[in-house]
Amino acid sequence: MIPRYTRAEMEKIWSDENKFNIWLQIEILAVEAHSKLGLVPESAVGEIKRRAKFDINRILEIEERVKHDVVAFLTNVAENVGEFAKYIHYGMTSSDILDTCLAVQMKQAGEIIIDDLERLAQVLRGKAIEHKYTVMIGRTHGVHAEPITLGFKFALWYEETKRNIERMKRAVENISYGKIAGAVGTYDNVSPFVEKYVCEKLGLKVEPISTQVIQRDRHAEYLTTLAIVASSLEKFATEIRHLQRTEVLEVEEYFSEGQKGSSAMPHKRNPVRCERISGLARVIRANALASLENISLWHERDISHSSVERIIIPDSTTLLDFMLNEMIDIIEKLLIYPERMLKNLNLTNGLIFSQKVLLALIQKGLAREKAYELVQRNAMRCWRTGEEFSKLLKEDQEISRYMSDGEIDKIFDYKSVLEKIDFIFEKIGIEK
Repeated sequence: MIPRYTRAEMEKIWSDENKFNIWLQIEILAVEAHSKLGLVPESAVGEIKRRAKFDINRILEIEERVKHDVVAFLTNVAENVGEFAKYIHYGMTSSDILDTCLAVQMKQAGEIIIDDLERLAQVLRGKAIEHKYTVMIGRTHGVHAEPITLGFKFALWYEETKRNIERMKRAVENISYGKIAGAVGTYDNVSPFVEKYVCEKLGLKVEPISTQVIQRDRHAEYLTTLAIVASSLEKFATEIRHLQRTEVLEVEEYFSEGQKGSSAMPHKRNPVRCERISGLARVIRANALASLENISLWHERDISHSSVERIIIPDSTTLLDFMLNEMIDIIEKLLIYPERMLKNLNLTNGLIFSQKVLLALIQKGLAREKAYELVQRNAMRCWRTGEEFSKLLKEDQEISRYMSDGEIDKIFDYKSVLEKIDFIFEKIGIEK
């Protein structure tokens, strides 16, 4: 079993404890930077580091009165630091702390999601190899089309997950920018050196230009990337849900000992976890829309984005972490029924090979329109009567002029679908 993150790790990132710890770290780093500029005595730096701490309950108590979270935090820290607290938050504005902290948190959350995605890719790759030659029907418009393999389906999801890994890495890279540039971003009361020093220590890059805030197109790219990943998971979940329908039943969510599917019907085994993923994907997409609306702010800043982000960013990252771990577990334990796949392949009495017959007639010299007419004529009869398609083709005197019974039999061989599977797997880098 591959080790997995728990939801608790993601939730810890968005806890008040982690947030205030990062705020304190930013403030202390800024004091260090100001000391290197000669604006803070060295003795004060050591004293601030030794005495600076916070109490969440006290912060909340102060905030109830001052109605400002950063002021409440600074007031509480100052209560512990004493006279040297005057050097804390020197030349800075609230968003210097808030946006730089948010960048750290989003980076931390994004790295967990990347790890989740990499583990999902491993599971999908393993299933693709395991079922590389497990033949099943491919469907277009929900209707039988031509044979594929279950491994081919998993390989498709694997490749999409690889793209999502790259998207997520770009989103984390794009959000990993800090800002200590003062009230409107002009460094009027704080040196650019402070910003560079703080960001480097936090593992962030320096925002090239900001107002009072880092511009929200960065956050929107991150949230829309989460929405794309969530939509991929919904796609996988929707496919499993379709394949679990009673009349299909080619795969099925694992049904654990003691699990109940319905309060009324004891026979029920429902794809509830996949349905949960489908539902939660809607929440993440809705949150992404809110992030796009956060891009437009008044002048150098308003706070219409702030209350929104306190909900959508923790919720979306926590939800996606949960959904990814759910999907990993679903795929790992997925019940697979090859016999049912074979039964479903034969439901249309061979009609799924109609294109191969069409191409064989064209190779014999018929015009495409004529060949299509001959094949469709027999295909429609097969639909109506339920007779074997190959039998009808053999009985068709026009077709018999071009193809022998043996040539027709060769077309109706499921092994033909396997001929290019190795090529497809090699093309996307899946090898045993």
